[in-house]
Amino acid sequence: MEREVSTRAAGGAVQHGYTPEKQAYLRRLRLIEGQARGIARMVEEDVYCIDVLTQISAVTSALKAVSLGLLEDHLEHCVANAAREGGEVAEEKLHEAMQAIRRLAR
Repeated sequence: MEREVSTRAAGGAVQHGYTPEKQAYLRRLRLIEGQARGIARMVEEDVYCIDVLTQISAVTSALKAVSLGLLEDHLEHCVANAAREGGEVAEEKLHEAMQAIRRLAR
């Protein structure tokens, strides 16, 4: 069974590695969402293929940047905390991080 290694903020709420940057991530994801809707409009309007592909590439790059930021936050917070705790928890978090890296590298 996987244990979550996180900290608690004031008031007892769980704080993940990305929590301090949560608003920035949400802002970036809303921008990406708007870009994706724009791509759908481009297809509806029969925009030239290369222009659609260019926008898809931009969205892909933006999502990759968000995912790498989240991964960095996870490594610096969750994995580092687990490593300090040691044992099975550390092994689980390192394995989980490696799986995430493999998914991102595809």
